[in-house]
Amino acid sequence: MSRTSAPASAEPTAAADAPPAPSNDAPLSHGLKQRHLSMIALGGVIGAGLFVGSGAAIAAAGPSIIVAYAISGLLVMLIMRMLGEMSAANPASGSFSVHAERAIGPWAGFTAGWAFWFLLCVAVGLEAIGAAKIVVGWLPGVPEWSMVALFMLVFCVTNLAAVKNFGEFEFWFAALKIAAIALFLVIGLLAILGVLPGTDSPGMTNLTGKGGFLPNGVDGLIVGLLASVFAYGGLETVTIAAAESERPVEGVAKAVRTAMWRIAVFYIGSMAVIVTLLPWNSESLAKGSYVATLEHLGLPAASEIMNVVVLIALLSAMNANIYGASRMACSLVARGQGPKGLGKISGGVPRVAVLTSSVFGFACVLLSYWRPDDLFMWLLNMIGAIILVVWFFIAVSQLILRRRLEKDAPEKLVVRMWAFPYLTWAALAGIAAVFVLMARDPGTREQLYYTGGLVLVLAGLGFAHQRATADKRPAADAPEGAASGKKAATAAKDD
Repeated sequence: MSRTSAPASAEPTAAADAPPAPSNDAPLSHGLKQRHLSMIALGGVIGAGLFVGSGAAIAAAGPSIIVAYAISGLLVMLIMRMLGEMSAANPASGSFSVHAERAIGPWAGFTAGWAFWFLLCVAVGLEAIGAAKIVVGWLPGVPEWSMVALFMLVFCVTNLAAVKNFGEFEFWFAALKIAAIALFLVIGLLAILGVLPGTDSPGMTNLTGKGGFLPNGVDGLIVGLLASVFAYGGLETVTIAAAESERPVEGVAKAVRTAMWRIAVFYIGSMAVIVTLLPWNSESLAKGSYVATLEHLGLPAASEIMNVVVLIALLSAMNANIYGASRMACSLVARGQGPKGLGKISGGVPRVAVLTSSVFGFACVLLSYWRPDDLFMWLLNMIGAIILVVWFFIAVSQLILRRRLEKDAPEKLVVRMWAFPYLTWAALAGIAAVFVLMARDPGTREQLYYTGGLVLVLAGLGFAHQRATADKRPAADAPEGAASGKKAATAAKDD
């Protein structure tokens, strides 16, 4: 089957006033394969934040950055498991926005969806700027704006074509990022054991010396924790992409299960290697933690090699964010929560949504040149905590939808949240704790205020829209993998 149909509801609702079960008449294609989904799940959270941003987190937390990444990694794995449960039960191109609408109401789907779209569009602009700076460093005579324009054009065109093109780009981008981290971990482990030529084992010197494991105390750990939480953003793309895969139910179930432990190894393992080999207060961390570690080991051309990896990470994120933004916009329009023109689909691709998302991202780039100190900074502050808002909606939605599924369609629980509902409540408590920590930290408090303002505006618009369309609201986005049915659910069932 090359296009989606409009299946009947796959999820009966438990309450009379619950949002109607989704249906979808948007003919998105099914061009993604299982290998695409698996790599999107792994590569989606491996971005420049890990390769570059982790240096500042290490400088703040010291060796305790391992604990910070472990704590935030645990929270992210819980969120991913919850999202995987809902998306395997009802794959939809709107992902958590659809789940929030089902569970809480149309205003929640509206708020989560448009907030996420805004986040992705701004992120596209930021990633284009970062990628252009790297290339200009290699080609000093080339204007930075021209490289930004080139990258925006390439990935806009890529996403205008068949979805399989997006899948292939992400597959190879993610494969390169994963190979780079795997090689880094192998080299680091050899150096720690003292068997890498030209190096001696550092033992526990860097972990317990120079101020100890917590050199800056709990405050430093908190700064590292906040940085690590946002470094994990990007896991949501795989559940958005699942709706366009050949076997959505089985695909998202497998992708979620295999990705979680690998993400933990990549992130926590990388931090452990870095702070074991390199003093946490090394000035070279400003270059990026991976570059600093490789240079410390005396490996030739480490800086340029890692610049290539970071460039790949940025381009991968651009590609994924244009894709995610366009599908989220298309889903919102299909549910009557956006301008109808954005929902136009041709050739299985929401091309108007792709163009709009790309243009918005390019506008953010222009603001970085024209108004860097006011409008652009407002944009950056507004997206500062959106991912936490999205995670909150995911947890609350799972808490509600799980009980409905257990009652009405237990066979669709292909992926099950562990220790439900206790770990769901624990995840909500963790999200609340991060909000509190952001409010206490002067460096993140402003971001929290701006994000809160954006979310309140969207929620207000969502409530107004819900009231205005209460009697004529279209059904929510379709569970595009519903045709897989009980057979696929049973085949992918947890052990």
